[in-house]
Amino acid sequence: MAGTYPEVTTTARASEADVGNLYLDGCPCREVLDLIGSRWSVLVIGQLESSPARFGELGRAVPGISQKMLTRTLRRLEEDGLIHREVLSHMRPPRVEYSLTDLGQTITEPLAAIRHWTEQHLPDVRVARARFADHLRPPPPPPADR
Repeated sequence: MAGTYPEVTTTARASEADVGNLYLDGCPCREVLDLIGSRWSVLVIGQLESSPARFGELGRAVPGISQKMLTRTLRRLEEDGLIHREVLSHMRPPRVEYSLTDLGQTITEPLAAIRHWTEQHLPDVRVARARFADHLRPPPPPPADR
């Protein structure tokens, strides 16, 4: 049947015909998934949804990201065609501005849904983590006999 995927096993390998099946080991789509699933990519793309921004503006808008990680994230997003880097040489000093490409715009809605889900369900996740930690905690020792 067209559009169905073969059963995936741990030994399945991607071939040219399988490109686009994330469940096959070695599928190039996994690299894209790694990029768009990165917390830094999610936050940077979210900041660029409304308007272009300069490097420093993005760094201030995404607290906790180092300059090195911001540089790496921007380069990977540009390499995959999700953002555009424009040097504004007519300004003194020249400035660099980042914006979403048409392809980058297509990922904003799914990533916004993930950000919203994360914010809405954080209390539930914290409760689940606490239950899990309680489950792993060893029971107290029995009282000592005297």
